Amino acid sequence: MSPEQIVEAALFASQTPLSARELARADDALDARRVRVALDALRREYDEEGRAFQIYQLGDGFQILTRPEFAPYLERFDSVPRPPTLSRAALETLAIIAYRQPIGRIELEEIRGVASTSVLRTLQDWELIEVVGRGEGLGRPLLYGTSPMFLDHFALTSLGDLPTPEDLSIALVRPEVEAAARAAANESGHPGAPAGDGGPPRD
Repeated sequence: MSPEQIVEAALFASQTPLSARELARADDALDARRVRVALDALRREYDEEGRAFQIYQLGDGFQILTRPEFAPYLERFDSVPRPPTLSRAALETLAIIAYRQPIGRIELEEIRGVASTSVLRTLQDWELIEVVGRGEGLGRPLLYGTSPMFLDHFALTSLGDLPTPEDLSIALVRPEVEAAARAAANESGHPGAPAGDGGPPRD
């Protein structure tokens, strides 16, 4: 078997993105460098042959996904998984968390001007955000940040790929969501990665 065949088989069989190091576990003759060479070869092959799918990098992993232009055809089938449809409130909350993380619920609600407990729970259920630590205030409130699923959902390699404040009017379609995200981005300085203490607390 060629490296391309092995890598392609592993990607087809996996329901989640796999890193180059994880893909290299498929065969003793593979390492991360050889995997990346195989990935590049497969991408060229898919482009040249006009395949309906391509290998996309999501976070630090790779996954074979249908090309976006085929989405209208797939929407006709109930059996095709669909990503969650984000409401205005969810988009607004997610934009603020993305640019201000780690952020607590109270600070989030001060920015939005409305209660956010329900939308936070929804975003956690969809695994788009996660608890990344605790604050230093009274009761040590939970701090929220984006999750690896957030990167996958928006096809981002890292948080550094988030739109800059100048690009938000293009990236976001709703003015109110753009305003919230722009304010968060401007106040945070648009960091490339979140600050925080690491993993979630253990209660």
